[in-house]
Amino acid sequence: MIPCNQCEYFVQGPNGQVGFTCQPFSTIKEPECLTKWQLVKLDTLVRAYQATLQMYNRLAPLQEKMFRHMQREVDDMEESDSWKYDEDNDDETTPPL
Repeated sequence: MIPCNQCEYFVQGPNGQVGFTCQPFSTIKEPECLTKWQLVKLDTLVRAYQATLQMYNRLAPLQEKMFRHMQREVDDMEESDSWKYDEDNDDETTPPL
């Protein structure tokens, strides 16, 4: 088995990240290469998922604040319309609107 860093399809980024430019269906040199390629792709998926979670964690306080503000707005609207449904002023002989 040849080491990955000696393969022509091996790419290393400036920050040390490892990548492969090989295609799994056409340019794989050895069976172990496919396993390594799958691990690199899996690592990419995990990093993307972690970045998504970090973004959700940053947005969570803003989202809670927005929900509280919306709840206050809805409560204010219900309070302003409460005169329409006030039971103390309704006569039983008047039909509901």
